Amino acid sequence: MAFSKGDIAAPFIQVKEDENGVLQDIKFVNDDNFNFAYDVVDKMAKKDPDKVAMLHISKDGKERSFTFYDMARYSSKVANYLQFLGIKKGDRVMLVLKRHYQFWFAILALHKIGAVAIPATNLLLKSDFEYRFKAGNVDAILCTADGPVSREVDKACRSYKNLKVKIMVGASRKGWRSFNKEVKYFSSHFRRPHGENAIHGDDPSIMFFTSGTTSYPKITTHNFKYPLGHYVTAKYWHQVDPDGIHFAISDTGWGKALWGKIYGQWLCEACIFTYDFDNFDAKEILHMIEKYKITTFCAPPTVYRVMVHLKLDQYDLSSLQNVTTAGEALNPEIFEKFKAKTGLTLMEGFGQTETTLTIGNLVGTTPKPGSMGVPTPQYDVQIMLPDGTLAGPEEEGEIVICTEDGAPNGLFMEYYGDEEKTQNAWHDGYYHTGDTAYFDEDGYLWYVGRTDDVIKSSGYRIGPFEIENEIMKLPYVLECAVTSVPDPIRGQAIKASIVLANGEEGTDKLRNEIMKSLKKNIASYKWPKILDFTKELPKTISGKIRRKEIKENDWNENEDNE
Repeated sequence: MAFSKGDIAAPFIQVKEDENGVLQDIKFVNDDNFNFAYDVVDKMAKKDPDKVAMLHISKDGKERSFTFYDMARYSSKVANYLQFLGIKKGDRVMLVLKRHYQFWFAILALHKIGAVAIPATNLLLKSDFEYRFKAGNVDAILCTADGPVSREVDKACRSYKNLKVKIMVGASRKGWRSFNKEVKYFSSHFRRPHGENAIHGDDPSIMFFTSGTTSYPKITTHNFKYPLGHYVTAKYWHQVDPDGIHFAISDTGWGKALWGKIYGQWLCEACIFTYDFDNFDAKEILHMIEKYKITTFCAPPTVYRVMVHLKLDQYDLSSLQNVTTAGEALNPEIFEKFKAKTGLTLMEGFGQTETTLTIGNLVGTTPKPGSMGVPTPQYDVQIMLPDGTLAGPEEEGEIVICTEDGAPNGLFMEYYGDEEKTQNAWHDGYYHTGDTAYFDEDGYLWYVGRTDDVIKSSGYRIGPFEIENEIMKLPYVLECAVTSVPDPIRGQAIKASIVLANGEEGTDKLRNEIMKSLKKNIASYKWPKILDFTKELPKTISGKIRRKEIKENDWNENEDNE
């Protein structure tokens, strides 16, 4: 077993490769007290202080270059600032910072303190914050000054009184601390905690809210070893170049940002590229790739679905060495079209908020269009049949991860505050992903679908329950079901099937009224594309709505029309 090749990760990660550089095995060592901020960023600041860690482009086009020395220095300033404001080890701090460069300072600072970072999207509204504050016992928040975020937070705080401090990045407002004005007065030296305040690898570090189908979002908790799990993500899937630039299309409010915009990339000593845009524009993204000579690029299939309809030969993409995709299943026709237009092979990957990269087309493998790829050596991936036995080739079942020999670095600790949900997903020596697939004869996995009803649209994971809950608040709605429908751009779009009370008929006026209510009360990525009024919903004998039947009818109808 050889150490990784001379990079900053070497003291913690041992890998075994074959003669072609294909990963055969990986082990994690000396990680009992691992802390990414100290053991990677601060050490890189000493090893190679002038090496660029991030090239940041603001939405107005301003370029900023941050070295590892800058990241170490500014994160220490922020750590001192947050500690001054009363934030301590174990406190839970929500970060709603879009793609602002201050996100990287803040998350590293929280790591240095030993506090728990909770990334969240700026699309959340009052009810979203109310739930998340209470469910996560949130102690503090750093949020963008852009848009209505701070006002929605203030509304949520009328019913949640436990927020110790509110910090705004980019401006100031009554009742909020001003990050930009205040942080500059603090020292750029922060001593690693020892003794009772020492931070251990098994301590909680990150909490993500992840969509469910029959309840509000679960809270996935990861420990301080989690970043190490992304070494495979960056080195063997993204195939980042230490002398290149990696560009991942993801907002810091989602788990995918930590896959592609910090941990694995810096473990491999690669520079990350961040473009702080408000609205996605495929042409602008292509321009960025061309202008800044991006070497590796990752985006959800939605992005590639848009790109293949553009004149890609008008852009110089010659700097790209590897392109990857994840977030939802990739259509084989998009794979083929993108390769025909660019000569680049899309390397698909699969993982969850609860994991790091679990299955993928890694360096040295030959992708099969439409396949998820093969399991990474980091995880013992199996397919389990409904009776609990393991499936053979071509047999569909649930993707599970064997943990009989312990949980691998990258697998979550628990669903915070919910032992029942944790045990439902993780029991008898296996973590159950809730996704179904099958192995082919060559060991490649092929995605089938969810065992529940989570909707994957444009890279977002959306649980129907929250949307249904809002619709059911309307007095004229008897019942409803939210499901997915095929969408050529998003992959899946959201449909709400609604039964009105008293046998009323649906009208365009009522449809507009419902959409107006939804736009006021739920985040934009959850808005249904289709509102369908119906007399009744399919149900089981026990009276449960059969979302699966609604979904199958819509997807089968789409196939018939192709």
